[in-house]
Amino acid sequence: MTLNGYEKMRLDLAMPLLIIRGKRGFVSNPYMNASVCSRKTKEACAIVAGEIRSHHEMIEAKVIEVSDTARALGVRVGMTGGEALARFK
Repeated sequence: MTLNGYEKMRLDLAMPLLIIRGKRGFVSNPYMNASVCSRKTKEACAIVAGEIRSHHEMIEAKVIEVSDTARALGVRVGMTGGEALARFK
């Protein structure tokens, strides 16, 4: 999977905060919290597991948490980040 057409954001902290955003939602590493997306912002988001250090690693990482809006788009825990992104395009 290529990341063409997706917005990529990175904030260098002790572990980088990484986000890949499509038109309908975003995938993030564990700095973000899907329950906040569900309760506060109503955004579609999927959180991937692991000590992710690059956007490309997020594609293969497993989704461990999804917001209600992401679930409505078909995103499920256990998918890869790439599978979630395909639903957010």
